[in-house]
Amino acid sequence: MNIFRGAFVAIVTPMIDGQVDEQGLKNLIEFQIAGGTHGIVPCGTTGESATLSHEEHHRVVELTIKQVNGRVPVLAGTGSNSTAESIELTRHAKKAGADGALMITPYYNKPSQEGLYQHFKAVAEAVDIPIILYNVPGRTSVNMLPPAVARCAAIDNIVGIKEATGSLAQIAEVIRLCPDDFAVLSGDDPTCMATVAIGGTGVISVTSNVEPKDMAQMMDAALAGEFVRARELHYKLFPLMQAMFYDTNPVPAKTALAMMGKIKSGEVRLPMAALNAATSDRLKDALTAYGLL
Repeated sequence: MNIFRGAFVAIVTPMIDGQVDEQGLKNLIEFQIAGGTHGIVPCGTTGESATLSHEEHHRVVELTIKQVNGRVPVLAGTGSNSTAESIELTRHAKKAGADGALMITPYYNKPSQEGLYQHFKAVAEAVDIPIILYNVPGRTSVNMLPPAVARCAAIDNIVGIKEATGSLAQIAEVIRLCPDDFAVLSGDDPTCMATVAIGGTGVISVTSNVEPKDMAQMMDAALAGEFVRARELHYKLFPLMQAMFYDTNPVPAKTALAMMGKIKSGEVRLPMAALNAATSDRLKDALTAYGLL
């Protein structure tokens, strides 16, 4: 059975004075596991992978795997806009003991559908580790279409996709074209319950950073077909999901975690910038309304 099911957290990378806050990351991982999160995803977009050095990227992955200690699956972000770099990061994740690798479609260079297929095929052939594709056109300027996903799904160790288009039509086509055991994880919190309702297997969530328990319970309910309960949790979580995108992710999530006392600083790395005062107040109101402050 595919282990990539339920609510995985796209975990933030805490920072203090420009450096990775290692103790802060350990504390966050414990908060997540105590809340029932089904898996941890370090060094994804939410983990600011784009501005981590290779040394930092390696360290965050290693630290996460060590702290989790086999309690839940660790899906390490290893994608890049360079195939050679993606192979290097994926090799490291395998060596470090990750359960799988999350690989974003190459950003900026805008590959064709054939280029996308060849990129993922090259990494899959180079590193024998379960690979989850990651399609997020809003970040990358390229949309990996369902036929290309289906071609990749025919490769043994490509076992799923994080689909962050927010398009249920595209997600349904991916599910229709791919094998039954291919994991389809939502990368868009507001549509994650609906994704499971049409055959998806879970979510890689930003909102789980601040509310792991309710996100995990919503996915558990949806996967069990208990949609009255899942829908109740969806509408409870919905304002919080919206709050996580008051500004560019992960700025609101890190700010919220700092407000909640879960990390010492909500610091983000340039070119990300801190929330302005008005947005910060809105975020505080949303957290208070949810009972997190």
